Amino acid sequence: MSTPKYDVLKTVYGSDTDRAQKRFEDIYSKFKKEFPAEEPEFFTAPGRTEIIGNHTDHNGGHVIAGSISLDTLGAASSNGKRTIRLIDEGYGDFTIDIDNPENSPKESGTISLMAGMTEYLNKNGFKIGGFDCYVTTEVIASAGVSSSASFEMLFMAIVNYLFNNGDISFADYARAGQYAENVYWNKSSGQMDQMACAVGGPILLSFKDGISYEKIPFSFEEYGYKMVIVATGKGHADLSADYSAIPFEMKEVAKVLGGEVLADCSLDQLLDNYKKVLDTVKNDRAILRAIHFFTEDARVLELSEAVNQKDIKRILSLIEASGQSSYDLLQNIYTQSNWKTQRIALALALTKLFEKEHKGGVCRVNGGGFAGVIQAIVPEKYLSLYVEYMSDFFGKDNVYPMDIRQIGASHLDK
Repeated sequence: MSTPKYDVLKTVYGSDTDRAQKRFEDIYSKFKKEFPAEEPEFFTAPGRTEIIGNHTDHNGGHVIAGSISLDTLGAASSNGKRTIRLIDEGYGDFTIDIDNPENSPKESGTISLMAGMTEYLNKNGFKIGGFDCYVTTEVIASAGVSSSASFEMLFMAIVNYLFNNGDISFADYARAGQYAENVYWNKSSGQMDQMACAVGGPILLSFKDGISYEKIPFSFEEYGYKMVIVATGKGHADLSADYSAIPFEMKEVAKVLGGEVLADCSLDQLLDNYKKVLDTVKNDRAILRAIHFFTEDARVLELSEAVNQKDIKRILSLIEASGQSSYDLLQNIYTQSNWKTQRIALALALTKLFEKEHKGGVCRVNGGGFAGVIQAIVPEKYLSLYVEYMSDFFGKDNVYPMDIRQIGASHLDK
């Protein structure tokens, strides 16, 4: 059996290396059962958490995000054909024609994403050949930690290694994933999820005039805190209309102000032209969401400065303010079409009660919102208490103490 080297795994997984090794041994066995004549290469792509910058990416703003310790694994081998066969454990067995990806179904999950990325690669001059692949994931589905982007970045890492000598940039990884989601899944996603999964580590992202990023030296552990992701029990797979409305409304405001996206404009412009904007868009929520964009984008840059100054008090204050802005202005804590279901709001309220009693920590909605997960930053001395406390409400299997890992979507040497 030829699986990734132990020291390679240790670089990625740290204290969880032994368990990771068993996962790769398992995926190797399953790959060989399906494709006995082939020897696979191994790949990993993490999920992601957004630290600050809620719904700023699609309007040209800034985000600080980080890849997380939950990941998607793949074993893959070139098959010399013009087809891709991918077995996605728990989701199905899928085959697409590389030369005719448009014949694949749309809005159908895994196969749609495969077809969309393949079409992007074909249209943009990248190489892609046939391969066989077995995939398994620990990234929570439909919960705000980017299970789809994790899968997309794994797919891109495979294509990059097998057919492109590592020449595809992370920016094109992200563009391919976004194309697949926009065109083949009818989701108005930006590129933040894909970039965070692809690059790894905490990164400061800018989406003004393309995509740029820089890694930032930061972890909550160095200040005595732990990040915890709480899955609230309500997925967001059926909320595309709610997500699409956010960039649409923001761009409506931007158009009145003379820009394509809000990053082309300013808060002062919005305030100076308030009546014109309101008369044109006739939507108070759009204006509130625009105010969120401007203030949130500023907070991202403030947090980057606070990281450089190692000012944890300021860091936590900004994360808390970000969460409150999402609640009050962005309004992505629950969907108005189903207002009786407010799991995100409940999880935040319960966490704030805990924080008040135990003096410390902050919490916020994580990712797209409306349903899915929250992010809590908890003093390490209270970590076990918080996990036990939230487990009583949402189940132990839905409370995840989490590390930000440094390695993004990668091929792992054997």
